[in-house]
Amino acid sequence: MPPATRHLSEWIDRPAAEVYDFVSDPANLPDWAAGLGTSVENVDGHWFVETPGGRVGVAFVERNPFGVLDHDVTLASGEVVYNPMRVVPDADGCEVVFTVRQRADMSDEDFARDASLVQADLHRLKTVVEGSG
Repeated sequence: MPPATRHLSEWIDRPAAEVYDFVSDPANLPDWAAGLGTSVENVDGHWFVETPGGRVGVAFVERNPFGVLDHDVTLASGEVVYNPMRVVPDADGCEVVFTVRQRADMSDEDFARDASLVQADLHRLKTVVEGSG
């Protein structure tokens, strides 16, 4: 049976290119993705975030004209979690869509909590980016 999946989104009243530029820079993660971690560090071209569960690696796909922000998070255990993410243009604004998948070792309660944290991060992103414009 495939894992449970939730597509979470937030409409942002800023141009898609501006939102993409902000989110694609891992240095900005602490500003909007507190659910992931609170500090970020670049070590020899690799990005690491300090989380309550330990240090994790974060690697975004290469910049692209399609708004794709997929990224891998390498947990302290070494497990790699793939995270699909997009910035979808809409007139003068955009929608940011993040797909959350339930991992095999994740309870339904943990999955719901994870989805809630991601939704809060997306809302924080909206607040930060709309406030900076």
